[in-house]
Amino acid sequence: MMIKFKYTLALLVITSSVIFSCKKNEDDIPPPPPPRDRGVESIRAQEEIETFLKTHFYNYEEFDANPDNFKIKFDTIAGDNASKTPLFEQVDSKEVVDAFDKNVTYKMYYLKVREGSGDRPHFCDYTINTYEGRTLELELFDSAVTPIKFDLVGDGTSGNSGIIKGYQQAIIEFKGAVSVTTNPDGTLTYEDYGIGAVFIPSGLGYYQYPPNSSMKQYEQLVFTFELFDAEIADHDKDGIPSYMEDLNGNQDLTDDDTDGNGLPNYLDNDDDGDRRLTKDEIIIHPDGTLEFPDSNGNGTPDYLDSSI
Repeated sequence: MMIKFKYTLALLVITSSVIFSCKKNEDDIPPPPPPRDRGVESIRAQEEIETFLKTHFYNYEEFDANPDNFKIKFDTIAGDNASKTPLFEQVDSKEVVDAFDKNVTYKMYYLKVREGSGDRPHFCDYTINTYEGRTLELELFDSAVTPIKFDLVGDGTSGNSGIIKGYQQAIIEFKGAVSVTTNPDGTLTYEDYGIGAVFIPSGLGYYQYPPNSSMKQYEQLVFTFELFDAEIADHDKDGIPSYMEDLNGNQDLTDDDTDGNGLPNYLDNDDDGDRRLTKDEIIIHPDGTLEFPDSNGNGTPDYLDSSI
């Protein structure tokens, strides 16, 4: 069966949103109290999330009956809903390392209602999706009902510093639509797109910096989303996709800086600092495939070798 969803053609490009992890202006706020221990906080976060998963369900029966235009909704297992299957029996999980303390690893849960049949985004790509963000009390604090374009890591510019790690690490487990059709009325029809949810511990969310006054510090979050499309990102326009500039394969682009100039390779159009642009030291074939010459045969491609 073809699962379809229609949206208007115009897509909003997000530059500032609650889901984004933005830096605070230190000149505008007083020094905060020391943050809580991230290891201790991770234990509390997992307990709270697992309690939620064991006491709540999602509207899986509605999806089974009519997957078209489906939206995830959560409710408590009680009363007339006492026989519902708890989320805890339906979620997947993955290990995610804390972005600030590499000694802390989270067991992050996500719900895969439908994986999708199109392209899967890399951890640093652009995505087209809708979403809702809620607390574990199911209070809505942010949403986008019209598809928007997300940069999963950001390009380092003001207001575009990437989305929270928990959301990023969940959405890369899904795929976009298998096809997109433009209708005569200007709407788009997406077929077989991804639908899911993620349950985010505070250490992979906003931790001690909630983005608005209605949210608490160290609060666990729930995001639901529909993933419609993915686009490979090349943040510095050097011809090399950003995911390929993760040289050590740890899904952290900020620690790959070949020339040591303080600018990570994914934002540096001269990766080896030899004053010859990276795009001039690689070969882009007509079919889009890349070739990385190694002129001196030392095992380091020219674009990463300052001696060439």
